[in-house]
Amino acid sequence: MSETNKHDDPGVAVESDEHDANTDIEVKEQNLPSRAAAIHEMIREEGEKELERDGQALLWSAVAAGLSMGASLMAKGILHAHLPEGAAGFLLENLGYTLGFIIVIMSRQQLFTENTLTAVLPIMQKPTGHNILILLRLWGVVLLGNLAGTAVVAFAFLHMPIFNPTTREAFVALSQAIMVNPPGDMFANGIIAGWIIASMVWMMPSAGNAKILVIILMTYLVGIGDLTHIVVGSVEVFYLVFNGDIPWHHFIYPFALPTLAGNIVGGTFIFALLSHAQIRNDLSRQRKEALKKDAARDGQRKNRRQKVDTGEE
Repeated sequence: MSETNKHDDPGVAVESDEHDANTDIEVKEQNLPSRAAAIHEMIREEGEKELERDGQALLWSAVAAGLSMGASLMAKGILHAHLPEGAAGFLLENLGYTLGFIIVIMSRQQLFTENTLTAVLPIMQKPTGHNILILLRLWGVVLLGNLAGTAVVAFAFLHMPIFNPTTREAFVALSQAIMVNPPGDMFANGIIAGWIIASMVWMMPSAGNAKILVIILMTYLVGIGDLTHIVVGSVEVFYLVFNGDIPWHHFIYPFALPTLAGNIVGGTFIFALLSHAQIRNDLSRQRKEALKKDAARDGQRKNRRQKVDTGEE
């Protein structure tokens, strides 16, 4: 976290021990208790940067992510329209589901379900009222932007002369497959989807040149599991709304509210809590040892000064 970020807008500066000490988060593995601790601190550092970003920049990045997520419906729908029915067709068409995630994550656009882990770790490190408020600010702006982007791209897919009737029918069929789930299933599926996306975020710092492969594998699992994701699912459900297949209020419930709650529970209250818990004691022990060493050095310096002042040296 740079000094420029800290002071440009103090109202959104994250409260942390490093901020109080005017230092940076330590991310070097050799200086931390474990590899897991290093990954945790890398993600926490990234989370602080996201929490402190300008609201307008966050919004436009989130809108871009919503638009990009339309690629998942487009690719999956085109494959669905041209592949034969059956297990092989199902497995192949869900490769298209991964495309939107690849675009969003590799382009560093703001995706809500990524933020259920990344932006939450700084708050778990120091859960003050101020930090919780700026987390809610981030979540609100990103979710609003994501949904706006998905609505625009769904409207464009329906009304622009881009796709043939067979592909449009595939869009409807894929989207209707979501809405057959009752609210309880939306919520439960959303938990697993949130957990998988959070797992993917946790893996990314170690992925190196295999980042795209990690994205494909993890999001493909969401696709073939028919799990509910608030952003990708919004493209599909908005398509049904604009096509007149379902009323507007069905977007809110049974889809959006249960899915959103499930994604948050899976990404935050399960994965992020467990990820933080596994390294909390190690980091706490390390900080205590560092404080003891600092106190010992301060004591030694004071003793030397006292000896000099009294003429003992």
